[in-house]
Amino acid sequence: MSPNKTQSEQQIYARVLDNLDRAVIAIDQQGHVTLFNPTAQSYTGLSEKQSIGRHFEHLFSGQTGIINLICQTLTEGRSISDDENIFLQSTSAPTIPVSITVSPIFGSGREQEGAVMIIRDLSRVRELEEALRHADRLSMLGTLAAGLAHEIKNPLGGIRGAAQLLEMELDENSGLSEYTSVMIKEVERVNAIIEELMDLSHPRPPTKDDVNLAQMLGDIVLLQQEAHREQNVRFILDLDPSIPPISGDEALLTRLFLNLIKNAAEAVPLNGKIKISCKIESNFHVHNPGKKPVPWIVVQITDNGPGISAKDKERIFTPFYTTKPTGSGLGLATCQKIVGSHQGFISVKSKLDEGTTFRVSLPFIRQHS
Repeated sequence: MSPNKTQSEQQIYARVLDNLDRAVIAIDQQGHVTLFNPTAQSYTGLSEKQSIGRHFEHLFSGQTGIINLICQTLTEGRSISDDENIFLQSTSAPTIPVSITVSPIFGSGREQEGAVMIIRDLSRVRELEEALRHADRLSMLGTLAAGLAHEIKNPLGGIRGAAQLLEMELDENSGLSEYTSVMIKEVERVNAIIEELMDLSHPRPPTKDDVNLAQMLGDIVLLQQEAHREQNVRFILDLDPSIPPISGDEALLTRLFLNLIKNAAEAVPLNGKIKISCKIESNFHVHNPGKKPVPWIVVQITDNGPGISAKDKERIFTPFYTTKPTGSGLGLATCQKIVGSHQGFISVKSKLDEGTTFRVSLPFIRQHS
Protein backbone atom coordinates (compact mmCIF):
# COMPACT_ATOMS: atom_id res chain seq x y z
CA MET A 1 0.00 0.00 0.00
CA SER A 2 1.45 3.36 -1.01
CA PRO A 3 2.01 6.11 1.60
CA ASN A 4 -0.37 8.43 -0.32
CA LYS A 5 -3.16 5.89 -0.21
CA THR A 6 -2.65 5.35 3.53
CA GLN A 7 -2.79 9.10 4.10
CA SER A 8 -5.94 9.36 1.97
CA GLU A 9 -7.63 6.58 3.93
CA GLN A 10 -6.73 8.27 7.21
CA GLN A 11 -8.29 11.50 5.97
CA ILE A 12 -11.50 9.62 5.05
CA TYR A 13 -11.62 7.96 8.49
CA ALA A 14 -11.09 11.35 10.16
CA ARG A 15 -13.90 12.96 8.12
CA VAL A 16 -16.25 10.08 8.94
CA LEU A 17 -15.57 10.47 12.67
CA ASP A 18 -15.92 14.25 12.46
CA ASN A 19 -19.32 14.04 10.73
CA LEU A 20 -20.79 11.08 12.58
CA ASP A 21 -23.95 11.99 14.53
CA ARG A 22 -22.88 9.74 17.40
CA ALA A 23 -20.19 10.27 19.99
CA VAL A 24 -17.08 8.10 19.52
CA ILE A 25 -14.60 7.88 22.39
CA ALA A 26 -11.55 5.61 22.31
CA ILE A 27 -9.76 4.56 25.50
CA ASP A 28 -6.43 2.76 25.85
CA GLN A 29 -5.96 -0.30 28.10
CA GLN A 30 -4.77 1.93 30.94
CA GLY A 31 -8.06 3.88 30.79
CA HIS A 32 -6.85 7.10 29.14
CA VAL A 33 -8.88 8.78 26.39
CA THR A 34 -7.14 8.64 22.99
CA LEU A 35 -9.93 9.81 20.66
CA PHE A 36 -12.80 12.22 21.22
CA ASN A 37 -14.84 13.15 18.13
CA PRO A 38 -16.84 16.44 17.72
CA THR A 39 -20.17 14.83 18.63
CA ALA A 40 -18.64 13.60 21.91
CA GLN A 41 -17.59 17.18 22.58
CA SER A 42 -21.16 18.35 21.88
CA TYR A 43 -22.73 15.72 24.17
CA THR A 44 -20.38 16.25 27.12
CA GLY A 45 -19.61 19.95 26.80
CA LEU A 46 -15.90 19.14 26.96
CA SER A 47 -13.35 19.98 24.27
CA GLU A 48 -10.96 17.49 22.68
CA LYS A 49 -8.07 19.24 24.45
CA GLN A 50 -9.79 18.83 27.83
CA SER A 51 -10.48 15.14 27.21
CA ILE A 52 -7.51 13.55 25.43
CA GLY A 53 -5.15 11.92 27.93
CA ARG A 54 -7.59 12.07 30.85
CA HIS A 55 -8.63 8.89 32.63
CA PHE A 56 -12.20 7.91 31.82
CA GLU A 57 -13.11 7.76 35.53
CA HIS A 58 -12.28 11.47 35.81
CA LEU A 59 -14.00 12.28 32.52
CA PHE A 60 -17.22 10.57 33.64
CA SER A 61 -16.93 11.31 37.36
CA GLY A 62 -20.11 10.41 39.22
CA GLN A 63 -21.59 8.58 36.22
CA THR A 64 -21.29 5.04 37.57
CA GLY A 65 -23.32 3.40 34.78
CA ILE A 66 -20.88 4.55 32.10
CA ILE A 67 -17.81 3.79 34.22
CA ASN A 68 -19.03 0.25 34.91
CA LEU A 69 -19.60 -0.46 31.20
CA ILE A 70 -16.06 0.67 30.31
CA CYS A 71 -14.50 -1.28 33.19
CA GLN A 72 -16.27 -4.48 32.15
CA THR A 73 -15.11 -4.18 28.54
CA LEU A 74 -11.49 -3.40 29.50
CA THR A 75 -11.31 -6.33 31.95
CA GLU A 76 -13.44 -8.92 30.14
CA GLY A 77 -12.68 -8.05 26.51
CA ARG A 78 -16.26 -8.20 25.27
CA SER A 79 -18.83 -5.78 23.85
CA ILE A 80 -21.45 -4.46 26.26
CA SER A 81 -24.50 -2.28 25.49
CA ASP A 82 -27.12 -0.42 27.51
CA ASP A 83 -30.03 1.20 25.68
CA GLU A 84 -32.30 1.92 28.65
CA ASN A 85 -30.65 3.04 31.86
CA ILE A 86 -27.86 5.49 31.02
CA PHE A 87 -28.05 9.27 31.31
CA LEU A 88 -25.11 11.38 30.14
CA GLN A 89 -24.21 14.47 32.14
CA SER A 90 -22.90 17.54 30.37
CA THR A 91 -21.07 20.60 31.67
CA SER A 92 -23.12 22.95 29.49
CA ALA A 93 -26.45 21.22 28.71
CA PRO A 94 -29.18 19.22 30.45
CA THR A 95 -28.66 15.52 31.20
CA ILE A 96 -29.71 13.39 28.22
CA PRO A 97 -30.81 9.75 27.90
CA VAL A 98 -28.33 7.82 25.77
CA SER A 99 -27.67 4.43 24.28
CA ILE A 100 -24.09 3.23 24.83
CA THR A 101 -22.09 0.40 23.30
CA VAL A 102 -18.55 -0.28 24.52
CA SER A 103 -16.44 -2.67 22.42
CA PRO A 104 -12.87 -3.90 22.89
CA ILE A 105 -10.08 -2.85 20.51
CA PHE A 106 -7.68 -5.66 19.61
CA GLY A 107 -4.25 -5.23 18.04
CA SER A 108 -2.71 -7.34 15.28
CA GLY A 109 -1.49 -9.82 17.88
CA ARG A 110 -5.02 -10.20 19.25
CA GLU A 111 -4.02 -8.48 22.47
CA GLN A 112 -6.54 -6.00 23.78
CA GLU A 113 -5.33 -2.42 23.35
CA GLY A 114 -8.32 -0.60 24.77
CA ALA A 115 -11.98 0.05 24.09
CA VAL A 116 -14.18 2.24 21.91
CA MET A 117 -17.43 3.71 23.18
CA ILE A 118 -20.25 4.79 20.84
CA ILE A 119 -22.95 7.01 22.34
CA ARG A 120 -26.29 7.83 20.73
CA ASP A 121 -28.60 10.59 21.98
CA LEU A 122 -32.06 9.13 22.71
CA SER A 123 -33.81 12.41 23.57
CA ARG A 124 -35.88 12.53 20.40
CA VAL A 125 -36.58 8.79 20.55
CA ARG A 126 -38.00 9.24 24.07
CA GLU A 127 -40.10 12.17 22.87
CA LEU A 128 -41.49 10.07 20.02
CA GLU A 129 -42.27 7.19 22.37
CA GLU A 130 -44.08 9.55 24.75
CA ALA A 131 -46.03 11.12 21.88
CA LEU A 132 -47.09 7.66 20.66
CA ARG A 133 -48.27 6.69 24.15
CA HIS A 134 -50.36 9.83 24.38
CA ALA A 135 -51.73 9.31 20.85
CA ASP A 136 -52.77 5.69 21.63
CA ARG A 137 -54.50 6.80 24.82
CA LEU A 138 -56.23 9.66 23.02
CA SER A 139 -57.45 7.35 20.24
CA MET A 140 -59.01 4.95 22.75
CA LEU A 141 -60.63 7.68 24.82
CA GLY A 142 -61.79 9.50 21.68
CA THR A 143 -63.74 6.45 20.54
CA LEU A 144 -65.37 6.11 23.95
CA ALA A 145 -66.12 9.84 24.15
CA ALA A 146 -67.74 9.86 20.71
CA GLY A 147 -70.16 7.13 21.77
CA LEU A 148 -71.03 8.97 24.96
CA ALA A 149 -71.51 12.24 23.07
CA HIS A 150 -74.09 10.68 20.75
CA GLU A 151 -75.96 9.18 23.73
CA ILE A 152 -76.01 12.49 25.62
CA LYS A 153 -76.88 14.79 22.71
CA ASN A 154 -80.47 13.54 22.21
CA PRO A 155 -81.71 13.87 25.83
CA LEU A 156 -79.86 17.18 26.08
CA GLY A 157 -81.94 18.52 23.19
CA GLY A 158 -85.10 17.42 25.01
CA ILE A 159 -84.04 19.22 28.20
CA ARG A 160 -83.31 22.41 26.29
CA GLY A 161 -86.63 22.28 24.44
CA ALA A 162 -88.58 21.73 27.66
CA ALA A 163 -86.76 24.61 29.38
CA GLN A 164 -87.51 26.95 26.46
CA LEU A 165 -91.22 25.98 26.50
CA LEU A 166 -91.36 26.52 30.25
CA GLU A 167 -89.73 29.94 29.85
CA MET A 168 -92.38 30.92 27.29
CA GLU A 169 -95.17 29.92 29.71
CA LEU A 170 -93.85 31.99 32.59
CA ASP A 171 -94.78 35.62 33.19
CA GLU A 172 -92.09 38.20 32.48
CA ASN A 173 -91.90 39.14 36.15
CA SER A 174 -91.86 35.54 37.41
CA GLY A 175 -88.99 34.71 39.69
CA LEU A 176 -88.82 31.25 38.11
CA SER A 177 -87.62 32.64 34.76
CA GLU A 178 -84.15 33.02 36.27
CA TYR A 179 -83.97 29.23 36.70
CA THR A 180 -85.02 28.47 33.15
CA SER A 181 -82.35 30.89 31.85
CA VAL A 182 -79.72 29.05 33.88
CA MET A 183 -80.96 25.69 32.56
CA ILE A 184 -80.76 26.84 28.93
CA LYS A 185 -77.32 28.42 29.44
CA GLU A 186 -75.90 25.28 31.07
CA VAL A 187 -77.39 23.02 28.38
CA GLU A 188 -75.68 25.17 25.74
CA ARG A 189 -72.38 24.90 27.65
CA VAL A 190 -72.63 21.09 27.80
CA ASN A 191 -73.62 21.01 24.12
CA ALA A 192 -70.50 23.04 23.22
CA ILE A 193 -68.33 20.51 25.10
CA ILE A 194 -70.01 17.65 23.23
CA GLU A 195 -69.43 19.36 19.88
CA GLU A 196 -65.76 19.75 20.81
CA LEU A 197 -65.63 16.10 21.81
CA MET A 198 -67.14 14.95 18.53
CA ASP A 199 -64.71 17.15 16.65
CA LEU A 200 -61.87 15.58 18.65
CA SER A 201 -62.91 12.02 17.85
CA HIS A 202 -63.86 12.66 14.21
CA PRO A 203 -61.95 15.77 13.10
CA ARG A 204 -62.18 17.05 9.59
CA PRO A 205 -59.19 16.09 7.43
CA PRO A 206 -56.69 18.95 7.13
CA THR A 207 -56.70 20.97 3.93
CA LYS A 208 -53.13 21.48 2.78
CA ASP A 209 -51.93 24.89 1.69
CA ASP A 210 -48.83 27.07 2.05
CA VAL A 211 -48.48 28.18 5.69
CA ASN A 212 -45.92 30.74 6.85
CA LEU A 213 -45.28 29.66 10.45
CA ALA A 214 -43.22 32.72 11.40
CA GLN A 215 -45.95 35.10 10.22
CA MET A 216 -48.67 33.00 11.91
CA LEU A 217 -46.83 32.97 15.25
CA GLY A 218 -46.15 36.70 15.02
CA ASP A 219 -49.86 37.44 14.44
CA ILE A 220 -50.91 35.23 17.36
CA VAL A 221 -48.41 36.91 19.70
CA LEU A 222 -49.63 40.35 18.61
CA LEU A 223 -53.18 39.45 19.70
CA GLN A 224 -52.07 37.78 22.93
CA GLN A 225 -49.93 40.79 23.88
CA GLU A 226 -53.03 42.93 23.74
CA ALA A 227 -55.16 40.38 25.59
CA HIS A 228 -52.64 40.16 28.46
CA ARG A 229 -51.52 43.80 28.55
CA GLU A 230 -52.75 44.29 32.13
CA GLN A 231 -50.61 41.37 33.34
CA ASN A 232 -47.60 42.88 31.54
CA VAL A 233 -46.67 39.53 30.00
CA ARG A 234 -43.48 39.77 27.95
CA PHE A 235 -43.39 37.77 24.71
CA ILE A 236 -40.00 37.00 23.17
CA LEU A 237 -39.96 35.85 19.54
CA ASP A 238 -37.06 33.88 18.11
CA LEU A 239 -38.33 33.01 14.64
CA ASP A 240 -36.20 32.00 11.67
CA PRO A 241 -37.50 34.25 8.86
CA SER A 242 -35.69 32.17 6.23
CA ILE A 243 -38.00 29.14 6.72
CA PRO A 244 -40.20 28.91 3.60
CA PRO A 245 -43.95 28.19 3.88
CA ILE A 246 -44.78 24.57 4.71
CA SER A 247 -47.71 22.41 3.67
CA GLY A 248 -50.44 22.50 6.32
CA ASP A 249 -53.93 23.54 7.34
CA GLU A 250 -53.66 27.19 8.36
CA ALA A 251 -56.88 27.22 10.41
CA LEU A 252 -55.94 24.11 12.38
CA LEU A 253 -52.33 25.18 12.95
CA THR A 254 -53.52 28.62 14.09
CA ARG A 255 -55.85 26.91 16.57
CA LEU A 256 -52.98 24.72 17.77
CA PHE A 257 -50.49 27.51 18.45
CA LEU A 258 -53.11 29.94 19.75
CA ASN A 259 -54.13 27.36 22.35
CA LEU A 260 -50.54 26.69 23.44
CA ILE A 261 -49.53 30.36 23.60
CA LYS A 262 -52.78 31.32 25.37
CA ASN A 263 -52.21 28.54 27.93
CA ALA A 264 -48.68 29.81 28.54
CA ALA A 265 -49.89 33.40 28.98
CA GLU A 266 -52.50 32.26 31.50
CA ALA A 267 -49.91 30.25 33.43
CA VAL A 268 -47.26 32.94 33.96
CA PRO A 269 -47.35 35.35 36.89
CA LEU A 270 -47.57 39.14 36.71
CA ASN A 271 -44.68 40.42 34.53
CA GLY A 272 -44.19 36.87 33.29
CA LYS A 273 -42.12 35.86 30.27
CA ILE A 274 -42.93 33.62 27.31
CA LYS A 275 -40.44 32.68 24.59
CA ILE A 276 -41.61 31.36 21.22
CA SER A 277 -39.01 29.95 18.83
CA CYS A 278 -39.30 28.41 15.38
CA LYS A 279 -36.30 26.67 13.83
CA ILE A 280 -35.31 23.90 11.44
CA GLU A 281 -33.79 20.89 13.18
CA SER A 282 -31.57 19.21 10.62
CA ASN A 283 -30.14 16.51 12.90
CA PHE A 284 -33.26 14.37 12.54
CA HIS A 285 -35.23 13.65 9.36
CA VAL A 286 -38.55 12.20 8.27
CA HIS A 287 -38.06 9.30 5.84
CA ASN A 288 -40.98 8.51 3.51
CA PRO A 289 -40.60 5.67 0.97
CA GLY A 290 -39.80 6.97 -2.49
CA LYS A 291 -39.24 10.54 -1.29
CA LYS A 292 -36.31 12.60 -0.09
CA PRO A 293 -35.87 12.75 3.70
CA VAL A 294 -37.03 16.05 5.14
CA PRO A 295 -35.96 17.75 8.40
CA TRP A 296 -38.27 18.79 11.22
CA ILE A 297 -39.49 22.29 11.93
CA VAL A 298 -39.62 22.72 15.69
CA VAL A 299 -41.76 25.33 17.44
CA GLN A 300 -41.09 25.75 21.16
CA ILE A 301 -43.25 27.73 23.59
CA THR A 302 -41.51 28.23 26.94
CA ASP A 303 -43.00 30.03 29.95
CA ASN A 304 -41.69 30.86 33.41
CA GLY A 305 -44.92 29.84 35.13
CA PRO A 306 -45.34 27.48 38.10
CA GLY A 307 -44.58 24.37 36.03
CA ILE A 308 -46.42 21.06 35.89
CA SER A 309 -45.97 18.21 38.34
CA ALA A 310 -44.81 14.81 37.05
CA LYS A 311 -48.24 13.36 37.88
CA ASP A 312 -50.13 16.06 35.96
CA LYS A 313 -47.67 15.92 33.03
CA GLU A 314 -48.59 12.27 32.41
CA ARG A 315 -52.26 13.17 32.06
CA ILE A 316 -52.43 16.64 30.51
CA PHE A 317 -53.23 15.31 27.01
CA THR A 318 -56.09 13.18 28.37
CA PRO A 319 -59.56 14.53 27.46
CA PHE A 320 -61.35 16.26 30.37
CA TYR A 321 -58.20 16.39 32.50
CA THR A 322 -57.41 19.98 33.45
CA THR A 323 -55.52 21.81 36.19
CA LYS A 324 -57.47 25.03 35.57
CA PRO A 325 -60.41 26.02 37.78
CA THR A 326 -62.47 26.50 34.60
CA GLY A 327 -62.12 24.81 31.22
CA SER A 328 -63.24 21.65 29.49
CA GLY A 329 -59.88 19.87 29.54
CA LEU A 330 -60.09 19.28 25.78
CA GLY A 331 -57.63 21.93 24.59
CA LEU A 332 -54.39 19.94 24.73
CA ALA A 333 -56.10 16.78 23.47
CA THR A 334 -57.26 18.79 20.45
CA CYS A 335 -53.73 20.17 19.99
CA GLN A 336 -52.34 16.65 19.91
CA LYS A 337 -54.94 15.63 17.35
CA ILE A 338 -54.03 18.58 15.09
CA VAL A 339 -50.29 17.81 15.33
CA GLY A 340 -50.96 14.15 14.52
CA SER A 341 -53.00 15.09 11.45
CA HIS A 342 -49.90 16.97 10.20
CA GLN A 343 -47.64 13.89 10.73
CA GLY A 344 -45.89 15.59 13.63
CA PHE A 345 -45.72 15.16 17.37
CA ILE A 346 -45.98 17.28 20.51
CA SER A 347 -44.09 16.89 23.77
CA VAL A 348 -43.82 18.76 27.06
CA LYS A 349 -41.00 19.35 29.52
CA SER A 350 -41.69 20.96 32.85
CA LYS A 351 -40.42 21.34 36.40
CA LEU A 352 -42.32 22.77 39.32
CA ASP A 353 -41.41 26.43 39.99
CA GLU A 354 -39.22 26.51 36.85
CA GLY A 355 -41.72 26.75 33.99
CA THR A 356 -42.90 24.65 31.07
CA THR A 357 -41.87 24.08 27.45
CA PHE A 358 -44.20 22.69 24.82
CA ARG A 359 -42.38 21.45 21.72
CA VAL A 360 -44.21 20.91 18.43
CA SER A 361 -42.31 19.10 15.67
CA LEU A 362 -43.71 19.26 12.12
CA PRO A 363 -42.15 17.70 9.00
CA PHE A 364 -40.72 20.31 6.63
CA ILE A 365 -42.94 19.36 3.70
CA ARG A 366 -43.44 21.93 0.95
CA GLN A 367 -46.78 22.26 -0.86
CA HIS A 368 -45.17 22.26 -4.30
CA SER A 369 -42.07 20.14 -3.62
